[in-house]
Amino acid sequence: MKKIIGVGNALVDVITLIENDSLLAEFDLPKGSMTLVDADKSCFIKESTKQLKQILASGGSAANTIHGLAMLKANTGFIGSIGSDETGDFFEKDMKKAGVDTMLIRRNTPTGTAVALISPDSERTFATHLGAAIELCADDLKPELFKNYDILYLEGYLINDITLIEKACIEAMANNMEVALDLASFNVVNARLDDFKYIVNKYADIVFANEEEARSFTGLAPEEALDTLAGQCKIAVVKTGKEGSLIKRGDEKIRISAMPVECRDTNGAGDHYAAGFIYGYANQLPLDKCGAIGTLLAGSVIEITGARIPAKMWGRINKKVNSIVKEQ
Repeated sequence: MKKIIGVGNALVDVITLIENDSLLAEFDLPKGSMTLVDADKSCFIKESTKQLKQILASGGSAANTIHGLAMLKANTGFIGSIGSDETGDFFEKDMKKAGVDTMLIRRNTPTGTAVALISPDSERTFATHLGAAIELCADDLKPELFKNYDILYLEGYLINDITLIEKACIEAMANNMEVALDLASFNVVNARLDDFKYIVNKYADIVFANEEEARSFTGLAPEEALDTLAGQCKIAVVKTGKEGSLIKRGDEKIRISAMPVECRDTNGAGDHYAAGFIYGYANQLPLDKCGAIGTLLAGSVIEITGARIPAKMWGRINKKVNSIVKEQ
């Protein structure tokens, strides 16, 4: 099985259930987006929502994907930057407990946090204060960190430091690795479209996007966006929520149906879809099985509140994954 290393923002999620969307307007946060906020605004949002039901969990897009892969028993590593604080300790312990080989740089800046505001319709909106996470830089990506890995997984949020994300891609190419990129969030794609197009065209082998991100990248509806993306990389995946997902490699195009579940929180769905898909790909499975495993993990995480699937659920999930792998 191929080994996977992720690079991303090491964050701790503060998952908060809001009673209505008026709070989003109060905080000036576009619903369904990821918005970067400064330390003062992050504190204001946390203080304003502290009376609501909250769950604390280690997070960050790429970290969620790598954690999911580790829980599937894949061989994984993660590169990120955290503070020299209890929040950073929490993040590192959680990743190591899953079996991830952590390569974390400690800073004097506090560990980053992401307040995930979950609307009554299960849509999630992030107010992210990157803290120490943003201090990860190109110079931190030493060549030896990438040795013995086969796939590099990148979260699109790193695009705000184009030098960092390109250095990761260059190191991957030097080690004959494949590069998988998730487009992160539609507002990030809108803001850094030229940089995304540069990275996708020059380096990406696998690109993941949801419907909104694909439209921001191409200006097209899902089917047409899939065709455009597939013309720029080896494998394109467009996730279409309740409609499932679309996958294309060359002339091969596949539609995967969504898993019928009761959606409580969409937080982490895209990250876990990527985990399942890459697990299948790392095991050299056909694309339909890669998509099926991705759908299984995405469907499992939206049944619970939070961006990580609880440990007690993974035994059942791994049995289902094994059944998918063995299906003729």
